[in-house]
Amino acid sequence: MAQIFDRSSNSLTRISLVLYGVLLIGIGVTLNYLQRSPWVTRQGQRAEQPVPFSHKHHVQGLGLQCQYCHTSVEKSSYAGIPPTKTCINCHAQIWTNADLLAPVRNSWASGNSIVWIKVHDLPDYVYFDHSIHVNKGIGCSTCHGRIDEMPLTYQESSLQMEWCLNCHRNPIKNLRPTSQIYQMAWEGPSTLHPVWCTNQPTTPGVPTAQLVNCTLQNPDNDAAQVAALDMPQVPPSGPDSPTFADNRNWSSPGNGSVHAQVPVNPHYVKFTDQKSLGSYLLVQYHIRPPRQLTSCDTCHR
Repeated sequence: MAQIFDRSSNSLTRISLVLYGVLLIGIGVTLNYLQRSPWVTRQGQRAEQPVPFSHKHHVQGLGLQCQYCHTSVEKSSYAGIPPTKTCINCHAQIWTNADLLAPVRNSWASGNSIVWIKVHDLPDYVYFDHSIHVNKGIGCSTCHGRIDEMPLTYQESSLQMEWCLNCHRNPIKNLRPTSQIYQMAWEGPSTLHPVWCTNQPTTPGVPTAQLVNCTLQNPDNDAAQVAALDMPQVPPSGPDSPTFADNRNWSSPGNGSVHAQVPVNPHYVKFTDQKSLGSYLLVQYHIRPPRQLTSCDTCHR
């Protein structure tokens, strides 16, 4: 019986299988590149806003603080968009007839909100709490980039899941003192620019991050802090001395001793690199371990 296929068919089949494999790999690589590209993530893109608001002018030029416009940044799950009244507080007196501010004046006159386009827009199925990040030592520029240098606001990071997980797996590299949260130029400690930190005892109702005091200056050894020491009960005496009950610097804990307030110097720890500072803040801020931070229910509720 004659052969249906020529012997060359075997070679063609092998070549076809190889080409199909290369094609599938190529399609996979292309799709992977596409879903990471700015066309999908909108990274680096500037949205067309009703008013061309410049963070560079207002923050870097005029020195406005982030909290002036984004009032809920420390206490809400979202940073918040300022109402028209916040704009009118200034622009009722300056640039009152500027054409580019016409939408602001119309909004104030009609009572209708300005329809801003959200730049950092996460999917609806993602739970993100802005306040917890700010109160745990994550600065504005960590996620938003140098927004104080943006004439028009754009999305600095991809906001994809892998970008979030990179931080959740190793938050040490991004932790900073709460006093530097709104410092856009923060680059972390170094040998030439060290950071000194000290912590206070846990206080009910006070966020743990606010119990850590850090300074960029070498702390003065003469700076005193009040500490409590138990001393023998020896009430003040003398004709001009106040009575024991009236002396506010003395109080009896009820065990035969008194609680005296005496000044002592707080103990500061010096840090010259981000890894050591981040490791210290990780403990002091009571941040959950990476296993918990990367669990699905952290972001997907």
